[in-house]
Amino acid sequence: MNKSITREAKLSKAQIPAVYASRVNNYDIWAKLTESNAQKRCLELADIRDGETILEVAVGTGLIFTQLLQHNPSGWNEGIDLTEAMLAKARTKAAQSGHNNYRLRIGDAYNLPFGADKFDLLVNNYMFDLLPQEDFAHILAEFKRVLRPGGRLVLVNMGQARHWYNNLWDKLYGLSSTSMGGCRAVSLADPMQATGFKLSHNEFISQMTFPSEIIIGLKLT
Repeated sequence: MNKSITREAKLSKAQIPAVYASRVNNYDIWAKLTESNAQKRCLELADIRDGETILEVAVGTGLIFTQLLQHNPSGWNEGIDLTEAMLAKARTKAAQSGHNNYRLRIGDAYNLPFGADKFDLLVNNYMFDLLPQEDFAHILAEFKRVLRPGGRLVLVNMGQARHWYNNLWDKLYGLSSTSMGGCRAVSLADPMQATGFKLSHNEFISQMTFPSEIIIGLKLT
């Protein structure tokens, strides 16, 4: 698939909570099969330093968030999601972690409920691949606003195909976007840089032929 082409998003923002509430009981299985390698790499590249203030946007069932708690036991960890059913799963995992240095709540990436220059690290997994491309700049600007100068942004999304077998997922999206949970291939490097982040890393991972893009941006000022 040509990197200059991104398929149209077929879920509206208003539809996302209901779609993901219906997938909550099976989401961890899907993630283990197709996304877990990219999520593990996301945590490695995030280079978490204990004592930081960290935000995860779109925590889902808490697979990454519980890892953030383990890596940042002396810091503060915030997590938001649009879907209450997903947050319920994340809260259960977080409670079982033994840590209490966190808050999980409903929140919207389009209008983050935080002040400016608050976080050292912002992590966001598999969200932009649901959203309209014309909204990327606004959300990235929100991410930049809440990060401190020198803060890191780590994004993981369904990436553009590198091999013929990666295209199977794009074809499936074309046939039935709901079977993909609304996810389609996107590329965030150019929008991230256009928002003023310094792109410091861009990596591709294929798991069970599912393509993921991991990119890291730095807020310089």
